[in-house]
Amino acid sequence: MKRRKLAAAAGFCLSFLLGTLLNVFFFIPAFDPQQQQRQKGEVEGNEALLPLPPRGDLARQIRERYEEVLRYREPRAARLERRLMDLERGRPAAASSSASSSPPSSPPSWSPTSRLELSLGPLRLGCADLREAGEVRFLGSGYTKAVYKAALHGGSGRARPPLAVALKAVDFAGHDVARCAELHRAPQDCYRLASYKVLKEMVLLHRLRHPNVLQLYGYCYQDSNDISDTLTAITELGSPLEMIQLLQTSWEDRFRICFSLVQLLHYLAHSPLGSVTLLDFRPRQFVIVDGELKVTDLDDASTEETSCTSSRDCFMEFPARNFTLPCTVEGKCQNMNEKRNLYNAYRFFFTYLLPHSAPSSLRPMLDMIVNATGELHWGIDETAVQLEKVLHLYKSGMYLQNTTQAPKSDYKKVPESAILNENYRCWPSYHHKGCLLSVFDINEAIEVCESHSQCKAFVLTNQTTWTGRQLAFFKTGSTSMVPDRDKTTYVKVTD
Repeated sequence: MKRRKLAAAAGFCLSFLLGTLLNVFFFIPAFDPQQQQRQKGEVEGNEALLPLPPRGDLARQIRERYEEVLRYREPRAARLERRLMDLERGRPAAASSSASSSPPSSPPSWSPTSRLELSLGPLRLGCADLREAGEVRFLGSGYTKAVYKAALHGGSGRARPPLAVALKAVDFAGHDVARCAELHRAPQDCYRLASYKVLKEMVLLHRLRHPNVLQLYGYCYQDSNDISDTLTAITELGSPLEMIQLLQTSWEDRFRICFSLVQLLHYLAHSPLGSVTLLDFRPRQFVIVDGELKVTDLDDASTEETSCTSSRDCFMEFPARNFTLPCTVEGKCQNMNEKRNLYNAYRFFFTYLLPHSAPSSLRPMLDMIVNATGELHWGIDETAVQLEKVLHLYKSGMYLQNTTQAPKSDYKKVPESAILNENYRCWPSYHHKGCLLSVFDINEAIEVCESHSQCKAFVLTNQTTWTGRQLAFFKTGSTSMVPDRDKTTYVKVTD
């Protein structure tokens, strides 16, 4: 009985040992004969059918992201020239004999553990500034990156006030790195894969110079978390875009957000890199800096127009609507990058921010803009022209023609005076404890006062909005009037 138990145990151990050896032989990448053949190019026809081992697949992903960064780093003309050279090298020998005989440029040396020198020219900030950072505070994280707020103090004998900046770095606990490490057990390479998304964003922030693109101030390579050459990008700091808060602001400020967005999308459609589409287009990809909307997240941007053989390949699917665009003779979906951006602008911004509480005389034009972009009847060029018209009507006061009624009361002008108290709340207001609105002129201020039952006076200030309109406080009375050289008070005259 004991001998049979010993024999069974020995057989189990032997089978386990043989199974382990077979598993090692067939599944460790270094001993995978199919992988070796793929590396030598001997199974080109069946390559798509043979799954790469984890480490080989990770190396491929790193290489692809690295090459994507290089494509965006070089000028568009150089990219077109290189593409033409690739086409030339793909021609038959008889056809290519008349082509330029210049030898193809050799690919740059590359290693997944080496830092990529960006050659972005002189930048404002670097590692020395980062070492002087204070008041660092975590702001948030996404799929790949974590963002921090910091105050950079002038170091090395430089005297300057603290500069508030945003610091962007790979999130070691984020989904991108965590998922990769779970699959490949290679933290250094997984970090490098994620870091190339930060690199791509930095290159695009540097190449796409526009008032509605976040500014890149600098970057720094340093060792962190037992990984060498971790990358931190230093950018302009903005406020998160909160749609609920925006809906509570004045129409003028909401129009500014939409106008900024259209200016940005117009630039992206005609950028030096070609037509750029934001594949991950959501409000959280934008921030507000001094009232202006700016795109901050570009790691999912693309300049590749979708290839097609017929219009069936040019299908754009959205949650509430689908579109099919024409396929051009060049084999590209016509303006797909531009149209994708524009429809996303419609569904995330225009429908909520443009018509709501707009001046009544401007609503027909705004409704037309919303409907035309929602149906993609217009491109970004026509959309930009129409918003410029709305802005001109608003800034010039032409929208008030045939709408302003004759005053019901007389108003006494008191120069160089203001009213301290006697506030009431109205919506929307630039002041949370009072009624502070923008007006084009004295006539519009009187019309606003007469539309509020509690208004008995108003104070014109010397402060203006982004369109040049004056800010005016509306009051319930004038008993707390005081001298003020920068303001003018108008008091309703009662019988």
